[in-house]
Amino acid sequence: MDKIDSNRELWNQFTPIHERSEYYDLEGFLSGRNTLKSIELQLLGDIKNRSLLHLQCHFGMDSLSLARLGARVTGVDISDRAIELARELNEKTGLNARFIRSNIYELDTVLEERFDIVFTSYGILCWLNDLDGWAATIKNHLKEGGRFIIVEQHPLADIFDQTEDRIEVTYSYFDFAKTGLELKVDGSYASESEKIAPRISYEWQHSLEDIINALISSGLKLTRFREYPFSMYRKFPLMEPSEKDEGYWIFKEMPEMPLLFSIEASL
Repeated sequence: MDKIDSNRELWNQFTPIHERSEYYDLEGFLSGRNTLKSIELQLLGDIKNRSLLHLQCHFGMDSLSLARLGARVTGVDISDRAIELARELNEKTGLNARFIRSNIYELDTVLEERFDIVFTSYGILCWLNDLDGWAATIKNHLKEGGRFIIVEQHPLADIFDQTEDRIEVTYSYFDFAKTGLELKVDGSYASESEKIAPRISYEWQHSLEDIINALISSGLKLTRFREYPFSMYRKFPLMEPSEKDEGYWIFKEMPEMPLLFSIEASL
């Protein structure tokens, strides 16, 4: 089993934990909660009647939130169990999204369609070992003039670790994309109480240089790059909920640093 397939099995184990977790609040979603955050809502704009490909969609709550806004959504994820759950939620909500189980690098073999928008967000690049292949998949599924939008954790945030009441530079910004990381895990970020049998999570840290150059090399034209001084989750214990930006976390007693970024590109 290669590293990507091993991670697929990991996410198959994570999915039922996430389905039950307070972190994902599936009950709230089924009651009408839109799971999209302010950054992507602003970047996407009016998506009514737009065809939209959502890469690495997990079990589809964001995909279905996009469908609630009127987009014609196709969600893709590597996890069998996540896609099964996404299809169940599609039925429960009475929406008309489509979900495909596929590795990003194999998507061209199962999907030829091109879209007005390709979208991806939050905690996705660390699972990819080949950004050139990722960018090529994006380009191959965009219509002429179509838009690509990504909102993701800023790679600079991953060089820090917290020690007592401060954060310190602990990791290299450049090395991990080359070597990758092998992390022993026995549970998910979404639930401290539920455990799985210990296994290895294979991850890759990419610099902004790597990310941007992969998109440029694919032939996409970058139209906007932005950085944000808050995180989509409590990455460090020192962080507190933002009073200004609902749903995000900030350092209140420290100088601001980039914790998220977004890129818009077009074909």
